[in-house]
Amino acid sequence: MDTPPLLTDREALIRHRQRAARAPELFLHEDAAAELDERLQEVNRTFTAPALIAAFPEPWLEILPNAKVVSDDEVLDLEEGAHDLVVHGMGLHWANDPVGQMVQAARALKPDGLFLGVMFGGQTLTELRAALAQAEAAITGGLSPRVLPMGEIRDLGALIQRAGFALPVADAVTRKVTYETPLRLLSDLRAMGETNALASRNRRFLRRDVLVEALRLYFETYQETDGRVRATFETVWLTGWKPHPDQPKPLRPGSAAQRLADVLGTMELPTGQKPGQP
Repeated sequence: MDTPPLLTDREALIRHRQRAARAPELFLHEDAAAELDERLQEVNRTFTAPALIAAFPEPWLEILPNAKVVSDDEVLDLEEGAHDLVVHGMGLHWANDPVGQMVQAARALKPDGLFLGVMFGGQTLTELRAALAQAEAAITGGLSPRVLPMGEIRDLGALIQRAGFALPVADAVTRKVTYETPLRLLSDLRAMGETNALASRNRRFLRRDVLVEALRLYFETYQETDGRVRATFETVWLTGWKPHPDQPKPLRPGSAAQRLADVLGTMELPTGQKPGQP
């Protein structure tokens, strides 16, 4: 069987993260960590042996101060069955094998342990993608991969099922961030360690004329009423539990004791028949 091409150049990604660590801009990580805190409170369980998979652990450790911290390497440094909670914090979108990362997280969990993964989703940076693509196509007549292709929520939800988790859930949170200029956005992406680390990227610097045109298009197309420009960031949350015999199970189809129409107080019609038809 052919090996699929790698999505991410890990060496480039590590360099970008090391550069960002000198003066990190982690407001999106902080926002996600606050969301994590709310979600854990809703679970209403005390976790005594958490693990955290993160390139920038500081915001997450505010919520999980006793967590074991590991990097999101291809092979996770986690002991099998050692944790009751594993959090994968803002790194799965760069994974060459996201299912493999989740399978390893599942192995590290005790029975009935909780996995929570958060990553950038497919609506992230839609404005920047469009401006870069339009500018490059107009000037060079072609396109190069400039922004990481991120998964849609439906596809990502299927991945957590493939990883073998019980009670899998996928949901998304969208944030609109405004900047004085598109250049400020690019600066923040650099300080997040989120610049282009695609394995298939063009290794040459982006042409100046393409960049200037992309910035112009961005400013003209995505300017808000206050003169700032917007940028979309979508975070997708993946939740699943390590299987355990005491967990609730979905009912077998056809086993319901009461009809849905009776519960809703409505009339059940034969297939194809519209209300009012004899």
